Amino acid sequence: MESKNFYVTTPIYYVNDLPHIGHVYTTVVADVVARYKKLMGYEVYFLTGTDEHGLKVEKAAKEKGLKPIELADSVVENYKKLWPKLYIKNSDFIRTTEERHIKGAIALFNKMKENGDIYLGKYKGKYCVSCEAVLTEFQAKNNKCPDCGKPVEDVEEESYFFKLSKYQKKLLEFYEQNPDFIQPENRRNEVISFVKSGLKDLSISRTSFKWGIPIPGDEKHVMYVWLDALSNYITALGYPDDTELFKKFWPADLHLVGKDILRFHAVYWPAFLMSANLPLPKTVYAHGWWLKDSGKMSKSVGNIVRPQYLLDQFGADALRYFLLREMVFGNDCNFSDEAFLNRLNSDLANDLGNLVSRTLSMIAKYKDGVIPEPDRESEEYREIESLAKTCGVNWESYFDTYQFHKALSEVWIFLNHLNRFIVKVEPWKLVKDSTLARKLDTVLYVLAESLRLVALYISPAMPEKSQEIWNRIGFNRDIETSPITFLKFGVLEGGIKINAVKEHLFPRIDIKEYFRDVEKNKGEVEKVEGKDFISIEDFAKVQLKIARVLEAEKIEKSNKLLKLQIDLGGETRQIVAGIARKYKPEDLVGRLIVVVANLKPAKLMGVQSNGMLLAASGDDGEPFILTPDSGAKEGFRVK
Repeated sequence: MESKNFYVTTPIYYVNDLPHIGHVYTTVVADVVARYKKLMGYEVYFLTGTDEHGLKVEKAAKEKGLKPIELADSVVENYKKLWPKLYIKNSDFIRTTEERHIKGAIALFNKMKENGDIYLGKYKGKYCVSCEAVLTEFQAKNNKCPDCGKPVEDVEEESYFFKLSKYQKKLLEFYEQNPDFIQPENRRNEVISFVKSGLKDLSISRTSFKWGIPIPGDEKHVMYVWLDALSNYITALGYPDDTELFKKFWPADLHLVGKDILRFHAVYWPAFLMSANLPLPKTVYAHGWWLKDSGKMSKSVGNIVRPQYLLDQFGADALRYFLLREMVFGNDCNFSDEAFLNRLNSDLANDLGNLVSRTLSMIAKYKDGVIPEPDRESEEYREIESLAKTCGVNWESYFDTYQFHKALSEVWIFLNHLNRFIVKVEPWKLVKDSTLARKLDTVLYVLAESLRLVALYISPAMPEKSQEIWNRIGFNRDIETSPITFLKFGVLEGGIKINAVKEHLFPRIDIKEYFRDVEKNKGEVEKVEGKDFISIEDFAKVQLKIARVLEAEKIEKSNKLLKLQIDLGGETRQIVAGIARKYKPEDLVGRLIVVVANLKPAKLMGVQSNGMLLAASGDDGEPFILTPDSGAKEGFRVK
């Protein structure tokens, strides 16, 4: 049988900021698609990664006092740590600073140049640093970017150009011949309108900054970030080498992008590929924005929802479910705590969680925890089998067309049928009549088998909880490697012992209590990736000063604490520091240190401490004292 392959990608994310709910959404959707396709028998390649070049990254790094690669390395770690917490299983993670990518991007540039589509000229126009976008005077009305609203810069410099205008007709013909290339329909119409309005040649190099891939043969130029970034989809597969990965998975089946970067993927990228004589992707799907307080989430506006708090409080599956169920894929959607909590309580705790608890408790109570054999010819069996088949057909159809909210809605329609079925057949009455024992067996079986199927249907969205449902009903198989035959009704065998678990699958949240806690904590630090982020005003309250150690001695009965007398610049203080295991008292005398000078006094082992020494903690937990550079003096304020 011919193998079925599927290649899905996310955009590669800028490394000038931490991941937020927008990054999470796109990557979760890609993971859900990948899991669904695997379930349907496909071999899947799922790519995500980071975009690490360009003026925006260079500026962000400079603001933080870092080299661009140092900033990139630190932010990349946040992505790589976050994805497993969300049960995201990407096949590869591409970084545009990797040699394999640089090699491929240069090869693409050279191929386009060999085909006569790149020439040296002079660029003058508007440039949006935030979007890394070149704009016309018409697009940048009032000197602002139409996408992000930020001011644009006037730029004039020598530049290499790509003959984008040459591909206007070819692009329009391609759109007409491939109506599914740009999705959804309204975005397709926008792109076609943009291309019909006329394409100008595209500036694809810069000399005004250095953080990028040097243009081969003219290294004062670096590659325009979008040519660099877009090529990741083929460089990750080994381009320009004729690798097995490239032969198997290119062209991509699905590029997932936010609507704000659709033009780059649906106009520039296919034109680059046409120029290089490479096949074009099958579908570019532009999803909408998650909005907060009726506006697009933005770091500058301060309305970004970070994922770590939601993960810590409610778990990955609840967040994944909400993102897939709440947003109509392709449209904008407002994020609110109320909507999230209502979905969690109504859909997950009530509809799904209660059905799992009711079914398993009845099997435990009426059948000693053993799933009975059903009468497969009975009315009850055929009724639920028919409902399951209808759910499965609709679920598959909606998943195939990326209507995730409808696919999940179909599962919940099935769940509601099952809950009503329990009320109708009243198993608690059947158990009292021995002549109805066969009917009771069938009812309990079809409920357990329905839960097995429901778990499979929701597994792309909720991989952990779906596996937990299987474990609870005693179907001890790996849901991620399920054969497609498991999508049939009736796979579960009688005689299986369930695993009785008292804990609810999804505990209900007291919404009033939740919002009381939110109100109580309003104005406090925002939890982001497990770190406390404070405002500059909060930081200004902390007085960090340079001090010199005048005296140092051990504190009796403590092998960790030292008592220090310090000079804060005309003021002598006593502080206690937990550094005795690492530093001898005599080695500290005369040394400059950094202390928190306005910390509330405290007693440690009965000794008064009027400040706190700053030290870094090593891998072994031992401290490393922070030492000022030469020239610093007692009393200097650290800012």
